[in-house]
Amino acid sequence: MDGRPGVRQLFSDVPIQMCHFHQKQIITRYLTDNPKLEAGIELKKITATLCQSNERTFTAAIYDWHQKWLLFLKERTTDPLTGKWFYTRKRLRSAYRSLKINLPYLFTYQKHPELNIPNTTNVLDGCFAYLKELVRVHRGINKTLKKKIIQEILTKRDPVFPH
Repeated sequence: MDGRPGVRQLFSDVPIQMCHFHQKQIITRYLTDNPKLEAGIELKKITATLCQSNERTFTAAIYDWHQKWLLFLKERTTDPLTGKWFYTRKRLRSAYRSLKINLPYLFTYQKHPELNIPNTTNVLDGCFAYLKELVRVHRGINKTLKKKIIQEILTKRDPVFPH
């Protein structure tokens, strides 16, 4: 999956693998390609090891990073006009939170080797372009009919979506 939380809820009884590429992109979105803060640089380096790591090692690295930077992450700034406070390093906190929330889904492929789950969604790239194009061509139809069309395509034998 690519990080959308609804997928986890929809398929709660199925082993779910969070795409490593998408997780890295989420971290880059929060920290940029070249973080300036030392804490951000370290978190980005830890995230870069994701594909070569295992759950125990990666979890330990994230935990150690969080312990090291805990007080830094808790720093608050008060708005002089409103008197309200906010966390000073919101984006860094969000990057860490993303890793923390997705951690149970980052190593499913290692927990269930018998399922042969890839650690990225690369194998799906372009697969759904066919469906998107069909729906786009029929953009005047309502959502219910679009769902029926997609369902019909996915349940029939199709060279793009072999069973």
